[in-house]
Amino acid sequence: MRHVNIPIFIPHMGCPNLCVFCDQRSISGKMDFDESHVREEIEESLATIERDAETEIAFFGGSFTGIDRALMCRLLDVAQKYIDRGRVSAIRLSTRPDYIDREVLDILSRYGVKTIELGLQSMDDGVLAASRRGHDTATAEKACALVKEYGFSLVGQMMIGLPGSSAEKEKRTAERLCELGVDAVRIYPTVVFEGTELCAMARSGSYVPLDEQEAINRTKIALRVFAEHGVPCIRVGLCASERLASSEVYGGANHSAIGELAMGELYYDLICEKLDGMGDLAGKQVVLYVARGEVSKAIGQKRKNYQRILKKYALKGLKVLEKNEILSYNILIEII
Repeated sequence: MRHVNIPIFIPHMGCPNLCVFCDQRSISGKMDFDESHVREEIEESLATIERDAETEIAFFGGSFTGIDRALMCRLLDVAQKYIDRGRVSAIRLSTRPDYIDREVLDILSRYGVKTIELGLQSMDDGVLAASRRGHDTATAEKACALVKEYGFSLVGQMMIGLPGSSAEKEKRTAERLCELGVDAVRIYPTVVFEGTELCAMARSGSYVPLDEQEAINRTKIALRVFAEHGVPCIRVGLCASERLASSEVYGGANHSAIGELAMGELYYDLICEKLDGMGDLAGKQVVLYVARGEVSKAIGQKRKNYQRILKKYALKGLKVLEKNEILSYNILIEII
């Protein structure tokens, strides 16, 4: 069953904080929010979605649980009516960890909220402070525990390449998210938007944006942690639907296929680790079996992995096939 989110963007509403990287108005492609248009947006989206899809109304873009309580409940009421009519299955929302408490979760529990996505970004206090997040790791850990206690599905959002961060700190963040019981994750390599404090920092030289390859390599490390813990990554990088224009971006990892590239690099590492332990493969035929739907990741963008593996091991031939019973990032190898 295909999963579809109907995104309702609420740019920067409910958040008095301004992180150095934040430009929510550009990310959502909207300068303001009009409550009266919400039903229209939902109806337009539903008209394009097949009836048997698992569909959720998703309140993204701001800190949903930090907006005016009356507005939050009105929006939840609108979404709930679509659940009651059987037109959508659930509600999901994104918010900050410092806007999660029992009062908020009691309210959300009265509606069809299934998933809460927390913008955790880093589990390193120095990185959070340098990014002016406005909360610490203890706050994030408490929020995660509360979300899990109330029985919601928890999605952790983390960022790659924040000020003061490093590959090791990002690996530890990924490990900590797994320890906190996240059900899924999103990974966002940092994009530097014009007009943000981070852009001013980059121009002054106090912050150096990640180049594309470094962003891929550091994202790959986090992806491996999640794969080893069986935590699905549902997104790497900003969606095309978030309508970023090149004129709005100063620098950073803004490649449209950053996720595909990072996943391909992880697959290359995993495949090579297995092949390295299989002796001399020169002149042999190799068949790689991967999870259903992951052949393109294993082969790599523009068949990059396919060509590298053929050359590195001097293979006579290479096939990459899928098997339903194999889990993501697991690989079976047959030598012919």
